[in-house]
Amino acid sequence: MRVSTANRYEAAVDSLQRRQRDMAEAQTAMTNGKRINKPSDDPTGAARAERAYISGERISSEQRLVDASRSAMVLAESALGQASELMQSARETLVSAGNGSYSPKERAAQANQLSQLRSQLLALANQGNGAGGYLFGGQGATAIPFLDTPNGVQPAGAGGQALLSSSEQLPSTVDGQNIWLAARSGNGVFVSGAVAGNAGTGWIDAGTVSDPGALTGASYSIDIGDVNGVVSYTVLADGQPTALTDVPYRAGEAITVDGMSLHIKGIPVAGDRFTVTPSTPDLDAFEALDLAIATLKDPNANAGQVSQAVNSGLRDVDAVMGHMQAARAETGAVLTRLDSIDGRNQDRALWAKSVQADAEDLDMVQAVSTFQNQQTGYQAALQSYAMVQRLSLFDYVK
Repeated sequence: MRVSTANRYEAAVDSLQRRQRDMAEAQTAMTNGKRINKPSDDPTGAARAERAYISGERISSEQRLVDASRSAMVLAESALGQASELMQSARETLVSAGNGSYSPKERAAQANQLSQLRSQLLALANQGNGAGGYLFGGQGATAIPFLDTPNGVQPAGAGGQALLSSSEQLPSTVDGQNIWLAARSGNGVFVSGAVAGNAGTGWIDAGTVSDPGALTGASYSIDIGDVNGVVSYTVLADGQPTALTDVPYRAGEAITVDGMSLHIKGIPVAGDRFTVTPSTPDLDAFEALDLAIATLKDPNANAGQVSQAVNSGLRDVDAVMGHMQAARAETGAVLTRLDSIDGRNQDRALWAKSVQADAEDLDMVQAVSTFQNQQTGYQAALQSYAMVQRLSLFDYVK
């Protein structure tokens, strides 16, 4: 076959250019460590690497939500811990205020201390999350959760929780209304108390459940009367008489009715009344303190009213503390779940990076060997071209 000199030169140049291009691509691959630098290098591998990359980005986005939720839950758990400490201080103050030797001024000093604790408690309930929202803001995290009004603390936002957009439904706030305003009143089953205006010094304790099966859920009143000069009491259930009618009163003696056991202490007088009503989930942590503060600040409160305020206050504070501890435990459970999600996300992110690396990363040993072979071939082709280029007809004749 006849091959012209021009054709031979053109073929040699094309070969050199092709070898130079391949060598440059190999050098680029070794520089960035990637086998695929453009989709045309390996369309299937490029698509696989792209899918792995997108999965990794999605996981990173979910992890940011986990981190935001964890930050809010850590702050909420810490705030609830501080609130429990404040309530414990309030309990100790109430116990001290129950000292019968205190004067009205000394009781007023205890009331002022309770007021300070109440203010700190409200500040915790309205604590921000550092991002323009509130930890206990519920679904309205950008509005202050609680307002202090003349009628007590009132909710200003929506109850519930704000959830981050994630398949895991991660909370960014805590249901503050449920925590601060919805503990079960009384001892959790019923609420005992004295009617305002009782003239005697008698007071009733929180009571206990003696027979759960006998509970009726009715409302009771214990009316103090005088039968032939003897102080007695009559128990009414929803206004109807019970078997306990005109029973002689003995201080501290148990009054047992329909599965409930209560004690009236002190010296009640005829006309005094005590009530027992079913417990409801509406005990306000602030109201529990407000009721005690009001009585302790009243210089005209008698010993019975003070004792009733102190004992009812202790009962309510204990109920609120138990409710807060349950909420704190629930927040801790959320943190545990977030740790589990975090671990899964790390595993998934590692998998996505591994898939992407398998698809596009370069085997450096093989790449160096290939580059050296290409470099040797290029040098050989270059030398061959140079030799051919120097040939002429006269060289051939000689």
